[in-house]
Amino acid sequence: MTFTPYQLRLVAWAAIAVAVWLLLTMLSPVLMPFLLSAVLAYVLHPGVERLRAKGVPRWLGAGLALTLLVMVLLAVLLLIVPVITKQVPLFKEQVPLLLDKASEGVQQLGARFGMALQIDVSLIQGWLRGLVVANESELISGLLSSLRIGGSAVAAVFGNLVLAPIVAYYLLLDWDNMVARVKQLIPPRWRASVQSFLDETDEVLGQYLRGQLLVMGVLAVFYTVGLALTGLDLALPIGVFTGLAVFVPYLGFGLGLVLGLLAALLEFQSVWGVAAVAGVYTVGQVVESFFLTPRLVGERIGLHPIAVIFALMAFGHLFGFVGVLVALPASAVLLVGIRRVQAGYLASDIYLQPPLPPAPPAQRRPAPEDKAS
Repeated sequence: MTFTPYQLRLVAWAAIAVAVWLLLTMLSPVLMPFLLSAVLAYVLHPGVERLRAKGVPRWLGAGLALTLLVMVLLAVLLLIVPVITKQVPLFKEQVPLLLDKASEGVQQLGARFGMALQIDVSLIQGWLRGLVVANESELISGLLSSLRIGGSAVAAVFGNLVLAPIVAYYLLLDWDNMVARVKQLIPPRWRASVQSFLDETDEVLGQYLRGQLLVMGVLAVFYTVGLALTGLDLALPIGVFTGLAVFVPYLGFGLGLVLGLLAALLEFQSVWGVAAVAGVYTVGQVVESFFLTPRLVGERIGLHPIAVIFALMAFGHLFGFVGVLVALPASAVLLVGIRRVQAGYLASDIYLQPPLPPAPPAQRRPAPEDKAS
């Protein structure tokens, strides 16, 4: 059996694709910080170019951009640290008081129905204390064991956090030259179409980033004002953190919700206060999911609001949390490719061929009685 040159080329490209896929799979832990660095460099490159146009050297502009990004991330992190350090000791102090109030509420509820209901607060406190003390050794040994087993993973995470900005800095210094060298590898007959595709993709991703920043700003203001109207003392740090953390879908909102409910429970010590804070987060989640993200992000990148919701659910189902995180930018890139395929199809001979002429009407065969006559 002989193969045609086209079949041989197809088999060769398939073998290369499989080899590259296996290589990337084996090197995925090593490649992760470099991929993160490439994303950071791509996001910061327009700002560095603007600084360069104003006379700032590239090395200084890259350093300023990365420094500003690190400061923003540290500011977001520092918003949550005071909340946790303040709420945890208060929670330990307020647990007995909360149990007493819960016991009083149960007694009043039972009195309305003529029943003697009561919560044994001392029994619950003893049970909680015994639970912690009895499992203290197991918790400590388990923690130490996990630290020993996952020590390399923890070190790798911190190493990547240090390595990623350094690699991103060098990528920013040599970004234009690297892009030019990659473009030289593209066959000349394909360069125009590939460049057009990359330009459109870059525009769509830029629209996505601007829309996402707008959503984060609107939600930060909404949560801060909403929590302040409920009377929560920590409305500013919790509201700003929740709004900025929605960049990480579900996880950011969930963490902000836990902090808000915990702060409300310790401050108000009433069902209505906690319910008011929960209502603010419910309204915020509904507005973000069904209005802000579809309108401010989806429409900017050309996705229908229903397509945005479907993309988040589909990517989350296929790839988990990482899929939810990259759902919209990946959908934006896919949208550009689909537009190109659609344009090629509408300009193809298959679509532009004239309709076939109608078939001639079938002649009626004479019936037997006609022949007999």
